[in-house]
Amino acid sequence: MTQKLLISIRGKHEALEAFKGGAQIIDVEYPTSALGTPYPLNISTVRKAIPRRAEVATNIGEEQLNRSTSCQAALGVAFAGADIIKFGLAKYAYRDAEYLGRNIVRTIKHWFPKKKLIPAVFADKNLRKIFDPIKQGPKLAKAIHADGVLIDTFNKSRKNTLLKLFTLKEISAFVKYCHSHKLEAWIAGSITAKELPILWKAGVDVICIRGAACVRGSGRMGKVSSNIVRSLVKTI
Repeated sequence: MTQKLLISIRGKHEALEAFKGGAQIIDVEYPTSALGTPYPLNISTVRKAIPRRAEVATNIGEEQLNRSTSCQAALGVAFAGADIIKFGLAKYAYRDAEYLGRNIVRTIKHWFPKKKLIPAVFADKNLRKIFDPIKQGPKLAKAIHADGVLIDTFNKSRKNTLLKLFTLKEISAFVKYCHSHKLEAWIAGSITAKELPILWKAGVDVICIRGAACVRGSGRMGKVSSNIVRSLVKTI
C-alpha cells in the first residue's frame, strides 16, 4: 500500500495550501474536537477546488447518537463529495460498535461502492477499558467490511498524544494486524513532525495531521501552511 499523509483543513483556502504542499488526502473537518464535523457545503466546495488526484476525506464525529442518525450523516457527507468517510465509535464496546459500524458501511456502499469507510477508535486510557484499539480495531474493521481503521486520541491535550499512550511496538503490532486482514492502518493523535519518520518505518499507511501542519505555535486552530506540509510529506 502507498503511504499517504492526510492533512485536516477547515476550508477551501487551507485545502489548497495542503494540496500545494503535496498532501495526498485533504480532510475537511472543524478542529475543535477529535473528529469535528464540518458543514456539508464546505465539503462540496473543497472537492470542487481540489484536483481529483488528491482524495477528500471527512467525518461524522467521534461519537454516534444512533444507527439511523449515523447512517444519514454518513450518506450526507458522501453526497457532499467526500471520497473517504471516517466515523468515530468512542464509548462503544465491541458488539455495539460492530452493529453500528456494519450499518454505516452497508449504507454507504449501497449507493457509493467505491468510497472508503474508516472507523475511528480511540487510544485514551479510559476508552481503552471499553474497546482495545490495537487488537479489536482491525477485527472490527474486517467484520464490518470497512477499508481500514484509524486509531486517534479523543482528548487533544498535549499530555494525551498517541506516542504517550502507545509504544512504537504496539503501533507496529496494530499495523501487522491490519495488513494481515488486507486493511489500511491509519493513525492520528497530536503527531509531531519529528515522530513521522519512525511511524512511517512502522508501516503505517495513513498518518493524519492537523497541528503540526499549522504555522508554528498556533495549534489546531491555526492556519495550514503549504511550506510546512511540503516538509512533512518529505518524511514519507
